[in-house]
Amino acid sequence: MPAAASDTTLLQTPLHALHVGLGARMVPFAGYSMPVQYPEGLMAEHRHTREAASLFDVSHMGQLKLAGPEAAAAFETLMPVDVAGLGLNKQRYGLLLNEAGGIIDDLMFVNRGDHLFVIVNGACKAGDIAHMQATIGGRCQIIPMPEQALLALQGPKAVEALKRLLPGVEQLVFMTGGAFDWRGAELYVTRSGYTGEDGYEISVPGGRAEAFAQALLAEPEVKPAGLGARNSLRLEAGLCLYGNDLDPTTTPVEAGLNWAMQKVRRPGGERAGDFLGAEAVLAQLEGKLPVNRKRVGLIAKERIPVREHVKLENMDGQTIGEVTSGLLGPTIDQPIAMAYVQPDYAAPGAEVFAMVRGKPVPMTVAAMPFVPARYYRG
Repeated sequence: MPAAASDTTLLQTPLHALHVGLGARMVPFAGYSMPVQYPEGLMAEHRHTREAASLFDVSHMGQLKLAGPEAAAAFETLMPVDVAGLGLNKQRYGLLLNEAGGIIDDLMFVNRGDHLFVIVNGACKAGDIAHMQATIGGRCQIIPMPEQALLALQGPKAVEALKRLLPGVEQLVFMTGGAFDWRGAELYVTRSGYTGEDGYEISVPGGRAEAFAQALLAEPEVKPAGLGARNSLRLEAGLCLYGNDLDPTTTPVEAGLNWAMQKVRRPGGERAGDFLGAEAVLAQLEGKLPVNRKRVGLIAKERIPVREHVKLENMDGQTIGEVTSGLLGPTIDQPIAMAYVQPDYAAPGAEVFAMVRGKPVPMTVAAMPFVPARYYRG
């Protein structure tokens, strides 16, 4: 988090006054003043999300529309993902790539019929929009939506709380969306999120965001949660954080995101290739280009939290990788991490050593997610 920015230079989300009023500790994040935690603390917020429902402000993220008859075909030239085949009101995870196959950003997009609704990471949104304008701006309209706020309601009881405000929202299943009306405000809701739990992301007009958030917080299941709990939840769920676990030097194959690249875009597929970085990514998929590192999950054998940038060594003291995310997992009550390691050390059960202040902490490569996902698929 860029701690150097002063409060005067930070942007504020439409919920800023609400966060302050609720006693949140605010920190600079992606150019915004954002709540990292509330008075109950990160651990309580994390557990409440797993047990009931938590409300997260994710309005720092970028929302945009890609409109026009060529929007889907144009968007496919930037990602190794099936855009054209996505059904109405269906949502998909996507990866913007550079010419070397490195990941510029990871994102979510929905087919809304007359346009694609796209959500990108907050720290990347200006760069993403400029990239899209430069590459596909001649083929479709790229319309930023800075007037929209974005809320995430996450947890097993999210459906109970939200359906009281938006009847019918319980009919959505994981990775689908729909338009809803709340007191005259048009909302777009997807059954998705980034915690591994069931839940929703809600795009709401900025001017109505605080009233809608207050209505949600008035429901008995719902409490506010900050960036700290969002981070610990997504790590337990084995989900990447852009800037930590993904960056422009990392390919989807190195990141273990092969599942995000549908068959139709892979070698032998109907629309194989024809996206930025295709040469490198398809060669890695076919084994024609070496993959020098792989993303893995790690569980520590000692109760010593292992943070990002910690070097990993093998039994002989040779550096074989680096941690990209790490903390004490509140649900599993063990130190967990995500890291990139040489392929020889990527198999589950492999032992590596994290060098924490000069002391080797033994860690075991483990399958992810660390906590099983509970998405609602119908």
